[in-house]
Amino acid sequence: MASGIFAILDDIAALMDDVAVTSKIATQKTAGILGDDLAVNAEKATGFLSSRELPVLMKIMKGSFINKLIIVPFVFLLEWLYSPAITIVLIFGGFYLAYEGVEKIIEFLFHRPKKGHEVIKEKEVNVSDKPEVAEKEKVKSAIITDFILSVEIVIIALAAAKTGYATLKSEYDPFLVEIVTVSIVSIIATIGVYGIVALIVRMDDAGFKLIKASNDKGFLSKLGHFLVKALPSVIKILSVVGTIALLLVSGGIFVHNIAYIHHHLPTSIPSFISEALIGLIAGLLVVLIVTIFKKLFGKKQTA
Repeated sequence: MASGIFAILDDIAALMDDVAVTSKIATQKTAGILGDDLAVNAEKATGFLSSRELPVLMKIMKGSFINKLIIVPFVFLLEWLYSPAITIVLIFGGFYLAYEGVEKIIEFLFHRPKKGHEVIKEKEVNVSDKPEVAEKEKVKSAIITDFILSVEIVIIALAAAKTGYATLKSEYDPFLVEIVTVSIVSIIATIGVYGIVALIVRMDDAGFKLIKASNDKGFLSKLGHFLVKALPSVIKILSVVGTIALLLVSGGIFVHNIAYIHHHLPTSIPSFISEALIGLIAGLLVVLIVTIFKKLFGKKQTA
């Protein structure tokens, strides 16, 4: 009985050794997309009342876990049934991310400042709008964006797990090692990204507590004032970085999954510039299609 238990423990330990190797490789491979994921989600989690920031972030984090619970088995199922379908899913996701990035740029460049009477009129029109509705819409948008980013994280982690397994002299089924590796990376990605986002959006609260604890004197007080003053700038920077990240991720998806684009990219241009430009072009194309669609079918609905 005891020897059987020890044998099982030895098997588990050996399996986890293999998983540790593949997880390390997968984490390194997904580091870039996790950085982009952090920038995008930090930008998505801002813009709420201070009292709603953490509850909203928890809703998005919960949605992210649900996303990965759906994506992980779905990706393995696609891998088993028809692996090229994974590339198709990624490309569609790339178009969505490109659209979001370009939409933000268009809003920034062409958003006309409203005059006093226009603001009053707009407020009268939207007087029935509730903050809960706006919050719900933003959470929904954040979870959809997280879904696309999570698909790429899971697929990259799966590819890295396969590469890592090939370097091992393992006696275990590669499928078992792959699914444990991808699951671990998914959990680390969610907790790590949203944990850092929570720290960012609560910088001002931490600053106020430091000021209060130090009676507004000394180094801690200066640090507290710095955190409070830095938050608006950090949010603005995250907004810009998040938009660029959307274009880079989408462009990267097209470059690495569409052979024609990959083979015809000029080598003299840095890859990040090429990917950003491709993401920009793809986003503009989707914006054009969406605009035409709205004009054609929007009028019919209002008629």
